[in-house]
Amino acid sequence: MYRKSKWKRGYNLEGLAHGNNEKSVPQILISDLKFEKSLAKLMFSPDQENHPSKAPVKYGELIVLGYNGSLPNGDRGRRKSRFALFKRPKANGVKPSTVHIACTPQAAKAISNKDQHSISYTLSRAQTVVVEYTHDSNTDMFQIGRSTESPIDFVVTDTVPGSQSNSDTQSVQSTISRFACRIICERNPPFTARIYAAGFDSSKNIFLGEKAAKWKTSDGQMDGLTTNGVLVMHPRNGFTEDSKPGVWREISVCGNVFSLRETRSAQQRGKMVENETNQLQDGSLIDLCGATLLWRTAEGLARTPTVKHLEALRQEINAARPQCPVGFNTLAFPSMKRKDVVDEKQPWVYLNCGHVHGYHNWGNKEERDGKDRECPMCRSVGPYVPLWLGCEAGFYVDAGPPTHAFSPCGHVCSEKTTAYWSQIPLPHGATSQKKISLHLSHACETDP
Repeated sequence: MYRKSKWKRGYNLEGLAHGNNEKSVPQILISDLKFEKSLAKLMFSPDQENHPSKAPVKYGELIVLGYNGSLPNGDRGRRKSRFALFKRPKANGVKPSTVHIACTPQAAKAISNKDQHSISYTLSRAQTVVVEYTHDSNTDMFQIGRSTESPIDFVVTDTVPGSQSNSDTQSVQSTISRFACRIICERNPPFTARIYAAGFDSSKNIFLGEKAAKWKTSDGQMDGLTTNGVLVMHPRNGFTEDSKPGVWREISVCGNVFSLRETRSAQQRGKMVENETNQLQDGSLIDLCGATLLWRTAEGLARTPTVKHLEALRQEINAARPQCPVGFNTLAFPSMKRKDVVDEKQPWVYLNCGHVHGYHNWGNKEERDGKDRECPMCRSVGPYVPLWLGCEAGFYVDAGPPTHAFSPCGHVCSEKTTAYWSQIPLPHGATSQKKISLHLSHACETDP
């Protein structure tokens, strides 16, 4: 069980691996309180939920980074914070078939069958190559993008730092493609999922214009990249407590793997990486230039804490009745249904030192404009924010108790989870990389 009244600064996760010359995200231990091992073991039970024996086959789930279990205004229809991919009643996958070479784009459009999928590569005003796709009875296709048209299965909008409503994201000019990417899943075991750049529109076409990066491969086939690209990173050692970040790569329209371009939208492609594939792994990250998705396999999710388990952890923390060292009032995390509303009993943390208190006005001096506070325990000055329990179970790499917080948002999860995510530089826009809180779309600071 927890030991009471021991909320204080603990370990400082420094010296984590840096990626792309970025500093690691500072993590703050919010408690040295210990769980009974039996509760931690409960988190890894493979039979976490009772699933009907005839339930449809689940290929996996896509989870959008930056949202704590749901979109700001709630999940609605195809626009949500996570999307489950199930085996379809009837296969809808496609595979490349006939190749046509046309003299003009107009002629290419005439060649393309409206009832058949196709990809058009415009080489010049005088030449376009059209690759027709035929039905594949062995695969299912799922499409992701910004468009709300019917071919899109999972509608994704830009993740704006600090956004509190969907209107905040809609006011920003989007860099996500309307038809960003497609995932092809094999209908038979082991249900392999592969990702490809670009998705088919309502006319079942993909058009790569004259300015898009495109080329003819060594075997005479066509391939290309979308404007802002689709980037993928596969974790090393799987998505476990021993996970390490991999290397960001770009995926082509045909699913080939390349090193990153000099800039996100450069016409010159990177170098082809022949020993890597577009096959998604448990924990793979997919960046669509405006939103980043986490891929979790069905097997991986079976080993992941559920929301029920996180709720049990919350109740276990609150049952210990931790106290504020200044006001001596009892602290408690609010229920997950009130995860966005600050409660009067909610714990707060001084980000610079890691000391946890209840909310109070001590150290709130006018000259600091309310932005920084002085900790009554150690007198260090810095941001003072409420702590929130991380409610998106799919982000957790282990079953450890919630002892660490992200800075500056204050979301709390296990030590190994924060340590893993703090090492990952996420692509930011079309030109740079940053680290954000996986539970809230805040850019993370690089210095304590």
